[in-house]
Amino acid sequence: MNAHPPPRNGLFGRPVLTLTIVVAALIGAGLGGVALAGRNAATDTPRWQQPAAAASPTGTRQAKPSTKPASPAADGTITLSATGDIIMGGAPNRLPANGGDGFFDSVAEGLKSDLVMGNLEQPLTGDTGVSKCGIPPRPKCFAFRAPPEYSQHLKEAGFQLLNTANNHSKDFGAAGYRNTVAALEQAGLRHTGAEDEITVVDVKGVSVAVVGFSPYAGANNLNDLDHSRAVIRQAKEKADLVVVQVHMGAEGSNRNHVKPGNELFFGENRGDPIAFSHAVIDAGADVVIGHGPHVLRGMEFYKGKLIAYSLGNFAGGGKTLSSSGVLKYAGILHVTLGADGRFAGGTFLSTYLNGVGVPTRDSANERGRKLVAQLSADDFADTGARISDDGAITPPA
Repeated sequence: MNAHPPPRNGLFGRPVLTLTIVVAALIGAGLGGVALAGRNAATDTPRWQQPAAAASPTGTRQAKPSTKPASPAADGTITLSATGDIIMGGAPNRLPANGGDGFFDSVAEGLKSDLVMGNLEQPLTGDTGVSKCGIPPRPKCFAFRAPPEYSQHLKEAGFQLLNTANNHSKDFGAAGYRNTVAALEQAGLRHTGAEDEITVVDVKGVSVAVVGFSPYAGANNLNDLDHSRAVIRQAKEKADLVVVQVHMGAEGSNRNHVKPGNELFFGENRGDPIAFSHAVIDAGADVVIGHGPHVLRGMEFYKGKLIAYSLGNFAGGGKTLSSSGVLKYAGILHVTLGADGRFAGGTFLSTYLNGVGVPTRDSANERGRKLVAQLSADDFADTGARISDDGAITPPA
């Protein structure tokens, strides 16, 4: 959704900072606590494999223990899963029933993989006294927040890493963003999305760097292709695989199709999705996961790498996101990669928003899968992903 300040100026020619410098810079900017590396400095052990135990806030269920295998598959592959936009509710008056307990139950089984990711498109914070929509809020401006303890719902659903590079992560200012980071970390969840942030996790012995992009201040600017390439090259030096999470493209029910060129929305330059995706793959990215238009878009392969241009509205609790027409359809993307970055398979599972915005598995009709298959064929005749009736994703012949 819109109503965010215009994107920042480009950073062409700007050198990428080292991670040590980035930590200091973020703390100085009031964004302390952002996790950058995948290891515990005190023990030199991967924090991903043994995250610190987080207390369960009063009134929420304890997170289930992980059952992930301890070593890669026999063929040396790992499987990643990802979703589109996640809004669990709009405090104080638009929150899901039962305090959000069981909010993700319908889709939890479909999320299971070696690394489960989502785009968290709202702060997890109390009222900071600051809102991008003003107080009282301006008409046609959207600012969402959910209580910090809702991080436990994400944990219980199986999410392990959340992207915050989007136009709602700072709806309640810098303090709201800091509170979000603190809530995620208390729940043992990793995050990515701040400018120059490279989040490295160990997944069954394979190091995976996840980097978030958007056209908004404080994040890696997808409109600055030079800087985008530089960040990805740095990520490639730190990990076996590089995953790009990117909030890109204009939004709306008529925005299913991907075309060359920049996409504008209420005066914002929301990037050239094709040019950006190809640029980061040229720089070393192994998969690109898009979200932002609030609708599903097609998928293509570029140099053997999968690009999912938009995974749609995954959750809109409290009716914060529209469930009208194509806006209700979304899905869970599974991608299997070798440690060398080779695409070894993929699957698309359809979901939809029910009448109150709860993510719901669409196993009976698989409407999202059918839509993505058609859009891929329509928009990428030669490079579009092929999606079979069982959801399997394969490159074009």
